[in-house]
Amino acid sequence: MGAERMATVPASRPPRWYTIPLRVALVTFLGTLLCFSLSLLLAILGTVIGGALRGARPDMRVAYRHIALPMALVAGIVIFVLALIVEVRHYRQSLTLSSLERTIEGTIERSS
Repeated sequence: MGAERMATVPASRPPRWYTIPLRVALVTFLGTLLCFSLSLLLAILGTVIGGALRGARPDMRVAYRHIALPMALVAGIVIFVLALIVEVRHYRQSLTLSSLERTIEGTIERSS
């Protein structure tokens, strides 16, 4: 029963290296966009509150130029490095498992 079931399960495709940059770019873009939007929201709120406390008109350029953009750039770099490490690790693990699967399938075929 076990050998019959193994024969009917379709073999998984080997991992492809060119998907690594695509996934890393997508995760980096989405993470950076999320960090920029959240830091901009908090910077705008802080700028408005600070302007209200001082009784002056808030300068929103500060929120964009000096708070949100630098935070998004730093977060983007960190996200890029971490996503690259995770994706390379996942690729190498998938490559090893694919190789192991081919070896096991070859052993089962020879023993039948």
